[in-house]
Amino acid sequence: MAGKLYIVGTPIGNLEDFSPRAKRILSEVDFIAAEDTRVTVKLLNHLGISKPMVAYFEHNKKERGNTVIERMLSGEVCAIVTDAGMPAISDPGEDLIRECHERGIAVESVPGPTAFATALALSGMPSGRFCFEGFLSVNKPSRKKHLEEVKTERRTLIFYEAPHKLIRTLVDMYEVFGDRNVAIVREITKIHETVMRTSFSEAIEFYKENEPRGEYVLIIEGAKEETVVYCLDDAVKLAKRLINDGLSASAAAKEAANVTGIKKSEIYKTMLG
Repeated sequence: MAGKLYIVGTPIGNLEDFSPRAKRILSEVDFIAAEDTRVTVKLLNHLGISKPMVAYFEHNKKERGNTVIERMLSGEVCAIVTDAGMPAISDPGEDLIRECHERGIAVESVPGPTAFATALALSGMPSGRFCFEGFLSVNKPSRKKHLEEVKTERRTLIFYEAPHKLIRTLVDMYEVFGDRNVAIVREITKIHETVMRTSFSEAIEFYKENEPRGEYVLIIEGAKEETVVYCLDDAVKLAKRLINDGLSASAAAKEAANVTGIKKSEIYKTMLG
């Protein structure tokens, strides 16, 4: 009988956020698949838990994933953890979880803190609809393409960023998005947790004078809906096209008024003048 995979969320900064259920699961599983065993062992030591671990991360996920899957198929129970937060969110864990579903291995969640959701709640930015975009590529053309793809997105945008790339990212976003409002959230649940509500231009100037430190989540306002403004000349041209399509002058002026917001009487008078 196949074993099981537990997806266990870990604290993103404050160890008190680790749930009693998560602690129990880690103490009961046969082994743990960890993004970085050196980080996870600190958590296990804090909890008084000793468990076999295997390193499972981006650059070994294919080879090591096969090993983890085979162990679960033989009946072992595994917990997958990331260094901080929920596995499979901007994390190679999603590949392991997908293969478990495909191979008939049960998957169960043990929810924990998630940086992007916590940052969005902290930011005070519109949260009814949002897009989580994760990390931008370090490759400049890929970064530019990614930003261009979401340039007109009207929902709130969420990105992760490391301190050494923050200024470059803010500059790239300013160049593509324009000077939008942004909430910059750092060190969530830690002693120096901060939320800076500002604009791209102000943030760039600030971080030129203040070295970025800690892990960042950027909460960016969505694109504004473009408003088309019509002048009287636009309305008259539209009315004349409608007349050419078979409408009477009066009906054409009325329809053009509905579309442009210009008064029907002004359109009609100018069109016949």
